[in-house]
Amino acid sequence: DAESGVSGVIEIVKDRHSVLTRPDYYDGIKPIAANIDRIIVVSAILPTLSLNIIDRYLVACEDIGITPLIVLNKVELLSEEERTTVTEQLKTYENLGYEVLFTSCKTGEGISKLNEYLNDNISVFVGQSGVGKSSLINQVLPDADELTGDISDNSGLGQHTTTAAKLLHLPAGGDLIDSPGVREFGLWHIPTERITWGFIEFRDYLGGCKFRDCKHLNDPGCLLREAVEEGKISAERFDSYHRILTTMEEQRPSHSQPPGA
Repeated sequence: DAESGVSGVIEIVKDRHSVLTRPDYYDGIKPIAANIDRIIVVSAILPTLSLNIIDRYLVACEDIGITPLIVLNKVELLSEEERTTVTEQLKTYENLGYEVLFTSCKTGEGISKLNEYLNDNISVFVGQSGVGKSSLINQVLPDADELTGDISDNSGLGQHTTTAAKLLHLPAGGDLIDSPGVREFGLWHIPTERITWGFIEFRDYLGGCKFRDCKHLNDPGCLLREAVEEGKISAERFDSYHRILTTMEEQRPSHSQPPGA
């Protein structure tokens, strides 16, 4: 403790488990958090509701076997009609078994449920910059001394203030990790077959396509494509999957290949 002048010695560093990572163009794979029980995927209607980044985080959750909670923050900014539309969009995830929670730091909506979800768990908050992760943590832990950016009266956008991951202890038991916001969550460190597996509704159809090297695009005999056409798989999620694969190839450095490639 630098402030009190008390020093300590690290005697042992135990192995990590359930490590959430992200790729870095220059430094390889970087850990975001380890030894976690829950991943709280925070989105907001502003700056924009990105279902694709939700899908990216869900793939990462499935890859490491961690239960996610999808949180839509700033819902006080939604009109009644907009809320109906967004609720319908997020039903896709609820139908897949994912839990969705609407929250508002202004009205207090969903905060008590969020508290219940966090208690006795080690949870990490992830999401884009400006979605209000630090504001939510201030609701859960009013004494967390988080530096939370003000909301612009005109834009409704928060100022991103978290620049390094912070570990916070919950009084009722458990811990919170506030991670820095991102513009886009890269997945090019994960093999393509793991990305496909991360879309849980695809699993019943994998291995059944006509060709073993099926790209699930316009390939003849593609069971995934047939399931989309029959309404068994969300067309939006299917398109999101292909956008992820496309950006993976665009973003992956030439010197980097995912494990097993």
